[in-house]
Amino acid sequence: MAGSAHGHTPAAWTGVIISFIGFCIAGVFMVAANIPGFWAGIGVIVLGGIVGGAMKVAGLGMPKESEAVATARESATAAIRSRA
Repeated sequence: MAGSAHGHTPAAWTGVIISFIGFCIAGVFMVAANIPGFWAGIGVIVLGGIVGGAMKVAGLGMPKESEAVATARESATAAIRSRA
């Protein structure tokens, strides 16, 4: 998984950071028994997903690989497995 650079994009990092802040907000207000603050934190979590998705659509996410790249990856993996 480390070799695939899965999720290492500005869109992914921004969405996760915003969502993490939302989880922190919701957690604090849940312990404080403040229902509106808790739901505000949930709203920030949803906002993180929306911002991350919008950034991905804007081109800041992982580019889709072409058919040639997918075929080359499969043949390289097959060659490695046949040697083992």
